[in-house]
Amino acid sequence: MSQVGNEYVLGTGDDELARLSLQNRLWSDAAHGAWRVAGIRPGWRALDVGCGPGFASFDLASLATPEGSVVGVDESVSFIKFVNEQARLRCLPQLRGVAGDVHALDGLLRGERPFDMAYARWVLCFVRNPAEVVAGVSRVLRPGGRFVVHDYFNYRSMTMAPRRRSFDRAVAATMRSWEERGGNTDVVGELPALFAKHGLELIHLDVHSRVARAEDTMFAWPDVWWRIYAPKLVQMGFLPQADCDELIADLDAMKQGTGASFVQCPPVYELVAIKK
Repeated sequence: MSQVGNEYVLGTGDDELARLSLQNRLWSDAAHGAWRVAGIRPGWRALDVGCGPGFASFDLASLATPEGSVVGVDESVSFIKFVNEQARLRCLPQLRGVAGDVHALDGLLRGERPFDMAYARWVLCFVRNPAEVVAGVSRVLRPGGRFVVHDYFNYRSMTMAPRRRSFDRAVAATMRSWEERGGNTDVVGELPALFAKHGLELIHLDVHSRVARAEDTMFAWPDVWWRIYAPKLVQMGFLPQADCDELIADLDAMKQGTGASFVQCPPVYELVAIKK
């Protein structure tokens, strides 16, 4: 999920579906590793919070098997339509998508049996009230249920190596743009306390720090992001056009082997909590 305010900052078209599909592939090892820590097994009921077009949901549904079930919740009606269409095409009757606000999980899931696990990847950093989402997740989990989160802390450490002024300015502008609309690029720093407040015990904490050279598939993660989001930062008034142009030129130079050596990606923190 890549959402700021009430709109997906990268849209919901075919290009964004392709980007999110690639992103899921690049981070699927981390997702599956965290789910193993949580103990997912056939027959479990899982909730994908802010599922977007459902690429993680498809994997969760395969692991839950038809003996279990997966519900994906997202505000984008078009993404939820994609989830439900793909569930049919991929023969995953155990998966369904529900359109709605992740701040209101109780109402959206009224009548549902409690879930064994909930997953949220790059969701809490964008929402206006992470505490409300955490509280809602806790209420729909069974006692002993797990909440698995992948999200950001120390986003400002994202940079090119050697450092490039354009890249660091774009990172700073991104943080300002999220914060102005209620997001928090350091949201993981708040989560342990929020978990404790809402009856969740943190049992696992780790971090994924990845670097990407131009020839690596991981490079597509920051490269595509900046080529789409940097112009939006210009439109929103957070980044001068000259800085945007310089950033794209630096990305091009890196791909051509004449610029920076690698990109330090933003660290992605992994948390698993259990409902008491």
